[in-house]
Amino acid sequence: MALYNIADLAAQLAPGERLLGLDPGARRIGVALSDVSLRIASPYATLARTKLKQNAAEIAAIAEREGVGGLIIGLPLDDGQRLGPRAQAARDWAHGLSAATGLPVAMVDESFTTADTHERLIAAGISRARRDEIIDKLAAAAILQRALDALE
Repeated sequence: MALYNIADLAAQLAPGERLLGLDPGARRIGVALSDVSLRIASPYATLARTKLKQNAAEIAAIAEREGVGGLIIGLPLDDGQRLGPRAQAARDWAHGLSAATGLPVAMVDESFTTADTHERLIAAGISRARRDEIIDKLAAAAILQRALDALE
């Protein structure tokens, strides 16, 4: 499947379908879920990063259970806001995930989402152990929220 821009992806959704936000990291994938009105992103889960086939099955199961019609995936642009090797790897993963799940995908610049989320958790006094548990799904929610905000 092709990658879409956010507006085109949203236009394909059936009424009441949600979007699932993903922050794919080297070891974990943060997952966030939109509300049915596509206005609010909420942290949902953290998945262990494994083979694409296994992660696609997990994501497809979540999508089926939650009424998801599309995926928003973080795109790690480099410091100059260009596509570097990490961004190309993320695009390749997004294409593979879309093909494996049958869900359309849009990608959103994820610059500083994890770092900003980490700083907010430290400022809130959250322990290191708790931060490690929740950082990925909170970063996924920040990525998804960027996409939802772009729709307004």
